[in-house]
Amino acid sequence: MPIKGDYEPSTAQWVADQVATYEASGGKEANTLLDTGIPITIVTMMGAKSGKVRKIGLMRVEHGGEYALVASDGGSNKNPGWYLNLMEDPNIMIQDGPEPFDYIVREVHGTERDEWWQRAVEVYPSYNEYAGKTDRLIPVLVASAK
Repeated sequence: MPIKGDYEPSTAQWVADQVATYEASGGKEANTLLDTGIPITIVTMMGAKSGKVRKIGLMRVEHGGEYALVASDGGSNKNPGWYLNLMEDPNIMIQDGPEPFDYIVREVHGTERDEWWQRAVEVYPSYNEYAGKTDRLIPVLVASAK
């Protein structure tokens, strides 16, 4: 089922602008991380604290119809806020093109995490730099179609 409720855009204006442009263009515009050329998807979730609909752009790491969501937060020592949202409610939507679809996420561990981490690094090599900046093991979640 689609995620419904009051939408609260990101407080980071560039993120809010990217989400709005991506959605308005059906994924034809604002579909890369800034000017890197690296594709992104739009992830829609419920805010754990606010109860509002939240949307973010994340690197497009797709394999076999599933997507990795890497909670790197640029290598900071804490998980990004969206990670907490997904631990509270794993039901999300991912838009990878014109339309969003329903997914459910789960955190992966061990060998499965290592495989997804490698896929993510192939898309965005800076993830390895981020891992070197923090003492935490950066969580990797996998989104599977419902």
